[in-house]
Amino acid sequence: MGKEKDNVIKRKSRDFAIDIVNLYKWLCEVQHEYILSKQLLRAGTSIGANVAEGVKGQTLPDFYAKMNIALKEANETSYWLDILHATDYLPDDKFVPINDSCEEIISILVAITKNQHK
Repeated sequence: MGKEKDNVIKRKSRDFAIDIVNLYKWLCEVQHEYILSKQLLRAGTSIGANVAEGVKGQTLPDFYAKMNIALKEANETSYWLDILHATDYLPDDKFVPINDSCEEIISILVAITKNQHK
């Protein structure tokens, strides 16, 4: 379970969680948005938490279970980013980079979870 791909997703999901926390602070302090941003914070930081648990998992099925949860959380995060952007709480300059990071994480998690049935 200590494959190189796992290390990449662990690093990227941790960095993403930090970006999400900083974005949450900005949304609260500057945009005065407290409801949707809380959902974004929960889902966006949960990705890395599940990846970290999975990488340290006891068994391969446990690893894949946590990666699947991380993928679900990443998809939810993408949804909240889209809603915040569509409602003008997130301007393009804030939305594009974090959305690109989220889509990259989703792609990596899809690739990881595809292998679970091989």
